[in-house]
Amino acid sequence: MILSRKGIDSKNDWKGYSLPEYDIDAMCRETRENPCWLHFGSGNIFRAFLCSAAEGLLNNGDMKAGITAAESFGTEIITECYKPHDNLCISVTLNVDGSMGKEVLASVGEALTTEYDFERISQVFLAPSLQMVSFTITEKGYALSDASGNLFPVVSADMKLGPDEILADMDRRAKGPDHSVKAHHLMAVIAALTIKRGRDSGTPVALVSMDNCSRNGEKIENAVTSIAGKWLEAGKIKESDMDYLKNGVSYPWSMIDKITPRPDAKVEKMLVEDGIEDIKPFVTPNGTYIAAFVNAERPQYLVIEDKFPNGRPALHKARGVMFTDRDTVNAAERMKVCTCLNPLHTALAIYGCLLGFTSIASEMKDKDLVALITKMSAQEGMPVVVDPGIIKPEKFLEECLKERFPNPFMPDTPQRIATDTSQKLPIRYGENFKAHIEKGDAATLKYMPLVIAGWLRYLIGVDDEGKAFTPSDDPMLETARDLTGNIGFKEKADEERFEKILRNTVIFGTDLVAAGLLPLITSYFNELNAGEGAVRATLEKYV
Repeated sequence: MILSRKGIDSKNDWKGYSLPEYDIDAMCRETRENPCWLHFGSGNIFRAFLCSAAEGLLNNGDMKAGITAAESFGTEIITECYKPHDNLCISVTLNVDGSMGKEVLASVGEALTTEYDFERISQVFLAPSLQMVSFTITEKGYALSDASGNLFPVVSADMKLGPDEILADMDRRAKGPDHSVKAHHLMAVIAALTIKRGRDSGTPVALVSMDNCSRNGEKIENAVTSIAGKWLEAGKIKESDMDYLKNGVSYPWSMIDKITPRPDAKVEKMLVEDGIEDIKPFVTPNGTYIAAFVNAERPQYLVIEDKFPNGRPALHKARGVMFTDRDTVNAAERMKVCTCLNPLHTALAIYGCLLGFTSIASEMKDKDLVALITKMSAQEGMPVVVDPGIIKPEKFLEECLKERFPNPFMPDTPQRIATDTSQKLPIRYGENFKAHIEKGDAATLKYMPLVIAGWLRYLIGVDDEGKAFTPSDDPMLETARDLTGNIGFKEKADEERFEKILRNTVIFGTDLVAAGLLPLITSYFNELNAGEGAVRATLEKYV
């Protein structure tokens, strides 16, 4: 069985797989001639969620054009994964009962890279039929400066140029022998293309971040308008260009939620046993794990601010997609990120690494870890939860605890979730700490401080058996260690040792010393760091 347009014509070979029910050739023609949806960031969640949603709409006749997928950071996903398979992908849904849903997705009508296909990307971006440009490029993709507030050199260079120079250079690079596009930040390229669209036709468009980060629409808006503002100051653009960016372009906020781990070896084995060839996963030079298949859980949520000035695809008909107002999107994001999912994930990540777990599902068989996240969410999260109305927090939390985290067929790991923990704590925990400070009951907290103490213990890089492990990538790992004085395994800390780090509002989102939590967190840490088996003993004592 070959995953290709010709290969899936042999429908009898694909028993057990859902296949496209529409005319793929006609969809591809419509995508090229009347593009309506351009997406940057064509990785796993894009295919598992957005491509699957589009597939259902195409099957039902609610969409005619597919998605134009684009990559701006390397070419391998498109050249080594999409194009060899005619832009098809196998989506495997891992259900909690052990069953698997298998679907061939064909909803990508065109796949492009800025390195080789910039002229075509420009044509799509400028097409009056284009309704939205969406993004799953991670939160880092919108950042213009480092943690100290210093502009990245590439951004500073882009601000000194103008949109015309950037677009001309991109086009020149795409046509020349050197296809590198590292000289320009994606947000500068998007700002330049958007300004050109305003000048060419003035047709409005929506720039939609679908990344898993708070206030994502604000992030892309600030990035685009900050770059354009420098161009205006330098006389590179006119006031009319800025007016189009502010009034002809919308930047809807969104909340996305679907656990989509890396391509899993067990899923690959199952597909190979079915007879499918040439689907082996690989890692791109940029560190992305990718394959011709994607595996994910069934639950999915995409809550989007309904602000699309040129219309939008009928995504409201797709499973798990909800359109609403900005305040509701923000509330849904806060419910998930601050209370019902992400804080629990981080707790499991920290203690899972310390206790030697390599699977989130296996952690959900550990009575102490289940007690920790259950009590923390019930006693310290739900009393201050933001209720978005559109999703019930109690139901969402129950689904996480009973279905999503325990799913043994979801190959997700605490090590993956522990990545960039310092960047996650200010939102996942800081917002709830601030809510309790405002309530006046921060001193009564037990379980959230235990997670923070667990992270301080995790920074040592020694597990509960006394064996060294490598902490997951984190841009502030060494900074955090320095703030603790690089405390070692079995070393006891006094309160002064942790005062500096616990006052750090960049890491925690608030001053935990001022909140009165320094003594408790220090005490917890000393118990967790007493020696081999101390992490388990401390959990048993307090949860």
